[in-house]
Amino acid sequence: MESPAQSPSQTLIAASVTPNFIPDPPCDAFAPQWFAAYTQPNHEKTVVRQLTERAIPHYLPLYESVRQWKDRKVRLEMPLFPGYVFVRMCVQKRLSVIQVPSVIRLVGFGADPVAIPEAELAAIRTCLDHNCRMVPHQLMQAGQRVRITRGSLTGIEGILLRRKGIARLVLSIELIMRAVAIEVDISDVEPARLPAGSGRNL
Repeated sequence: MESPAQSPSQTLIAASVTPNFIPDPPCDAFAPQWFAAYTQPNHEKTVVRQLTERAIPHYLPLYESVRQWKDRKVRLEMPLFPGYVFVRMCVQKRLSVIQVPSVIRLVGFGADPVAIPEAELAAIRTCLDHNCRMVPHQLMQAGQRVRITRGSLTGIEGILLRRKGIARLVLSIELIMRAVAIEVDISDVEPARLPAGSGRNL
């Protein structure tokens, strides 16, 4: 198969890949949590195969894209968060992940991996499970935080972005400084409430 042109045009289409969550194995001590494993470039699916062989719970959210090759358009399944595979584990079992070929490290501070809030990954999974059009997006540091109030995505919160008449909700994984965006109906969202004591609503 030919290699893509150096500057391929890319058309993003609706995500149709349902991510697989492998059931958690028994854990002797602390409850398992989600962590981000940083991988070698373009090795996310290789890492997934190796994690599967080792029965390590993992999550690789994917989306479909259409890329223009020299003579045709090709549909590809691409990671929503390039360079990362999410793993669920007890901290004391981190060596089982670090020793997987193509895994560079677990994301954290120094030698200590930092867990990802469950709600952040749950929001990504819910959107993909409902075949939402989801694509990678730059991380938003400012903007109005809103909450979806109707439909299958009720309860999901993110940063509201409006561009060319289209409303999008930006969902982020803060630990790895990455984000994705989905289109939403502006009538289905309302300002999110901040936790008590954190200041006024956005």
